[in-house]
Amino acid sequence: MNILLVEDELRVADFIRRGLGAEGWSVDHAADGEDALEHAASNVYDVILLDLMLPGIQGQDVCRKLRARKSSTPILMLTALDSPEEKVEGLRMGADDYLPKPFDFDELIARVEALHRRATGYTADASETVITSGAVTFNRASLQVMVDGTEVELSKKERDLLLLLLTSKGRVLSRERILNTVWGLNEDPLTNVVDVYVGRLRRKIGAEGKRIVTLRNVGYRMN
Repeated sequence: MNILLVEDELRVADFIRRGLGAEGWSVDHAADGEDALEHAASNVYDVILLDLMLPGIQGQDVCRKLRARKSSTPILMLTALDSPEEKVEGLRMGADDYLPKPFDFDELIARVEALHRRATGYTADASETVITSGAVTFNRASLQVMVDGTEVELSKKERDLLLLLLTSKGRVLSRERILNTVWGLNEDPLTNVVDVYVGRLRRKIGAEGKRIVTLRNVGYRMN
């Protein structure tokens, strides 16, 4: 998941960014409203976490400007102002959810996931044993992968990569997200390991490999 975090307090921003990164998500940080609008104009995000009290352009105005641009990206407002009136105002100006500070980090994670599910319409149970997509079937219990009824031998990393793509079908996965989830790395080790493994996986699953689409300078998506 790609997230834009708009927060001017650097300590708070670093804490949130590290926590979200531990979930395997890619996080861009904007320290003020103007920077946030520039990020949103040049990148695609799954969720925007928006602090209201910002230097320069306030969070409320950032939200209004994003909606005026016809942006449909889910916005979760973060603020120390938690009166009913503030919440109502935030929701009316275009926010999708509202979380007062201080907040429990598990609640933040749950709200981000809920916003993303709502936006993508993804309803599959992440714990389901057998995942089927097109001609590909992945059995989590037996770790067996079938394509058109024929078993395909994959290495552990190839299986982990395929599982990530299948459970994120239709969503863009950055190389950083793939590295973090499959290899447990938080930073690019300056190798093309992700590209190499995507190439291997495409070849092994045959025609179904064409559904793994490359988004240049961004990452991959499984259609």
